[in-house]
Amino acid sequence: MIKIHKTMKYLSMVLVVLLAGLSNTAWSKDFRLGLLTPPTHIWTKAAEAFGAELNEKSGGTHTVQVFPARQLGNEAQMLQQLQSGALDMAFMTVAEVSNRAPDFGAFYAPFLAQDIGHAARILRSDVAKDMLKQLPQQVGVVGVDYGMAGLRQILSRGEVNSPDDLAGKKLRITPFDPILDFYNILGAAPTPMPLPAVYDALSNGQVDAIDMDSELIWKLKYYEHAQTIVHSNHMMFPMVGLVSAKVWAGLSEGDRAMISEIMRKHLGGVLDTYVEMDPVWIEQVRDTGKSFKQVGPEFFGDAPQKWDEIWSKRSSMLSQIREVSVSTAN
Repeated sequence: MIKIHKTMKYLSMVLVVLLAGLSNTAWSKDFRLGLLTPPTHIWTKAAEAFGAELNEKSGGTHTVQVFPARQLGNEAQMLQQLQSGALDMAFMTVAEVSNRAPDFGAFYAPFLAQDIGHAARILRSDVAKDMLKQLPQQVGVVGVDYGMAGLRQILSRGEVNSPDDLAGKKLRITPFDPILDFYNILGAAPTPMPLPAVYDALSNGQVDAIDMDSELIWKLKYYEHAQTIVHSNHMMFPMVGLVSAKVWAGLSEGDRAMISEIMRKHLGGVLDTYVEMDPVWIEQVRDTGKSFKQVGPEFFGDAPQKWDEIWSKRSSMLSQIREVSVSTAN
């Protein structure tokens, strides 16, 4: 009996050692990463660059297959896949995240950022990064870091001299509450619509105006069906790099560190690209010869204040994000 006991004790010790070793082993993994942006978009290119570098740094152990252009569904569907572990990673608008974690709606506060460089500084702040710690518990995903698109502008088929000219007009938006509330306050008729449908909807009058960044106004030629471009910079449009919490739990510490480092690098590159290019796209849009109106917060009257009154009750982070905005302004 003593010999059997010693043998069992020895085998238990060996099993503990083996399991400890296995927990630190880098298992080969073919990751799937979903996006809503088209293949030529900056987010998609960053995702592909992330995958290539992860493959290289892991010595070929890991690969990343990128699925752009809503191939895996819309963002709500992709987020559900992340939660279940059916999808490994995504570069996703913070808009979709804010539908489940309302604190993130604070990033869409009207006129939070003075310009695109200011927007990047806000997203690189400690307060913004600390907010990512909410996501595993609240949403079932791990937030690695932020990217973004350009600041939001308004493009209209008709003349726009004041917010009254938007009243009752069908205005295409990304379907999430912060931007919906902003245009409801203005009296417009915000109309959610997927990006691939926007050009035709604008051309045939299905919508009267759109809320869009200067990059897509220029690259997708939305200006062709516009009379007025209101250059307002009225909202930021952050993106976040996500990993399924279920997938994350199965990774070794080494793989987590490697994925985080490489993804942060390429998300940071997205921020840098927009800081450099957003002013260029704005000038290209201005040069189209369309009516180009540059406006500030005063153009929208008390709408920004009313938005803050609504969202101060929904996001516990709004006041802190406003403080970050002030501290990071030029």
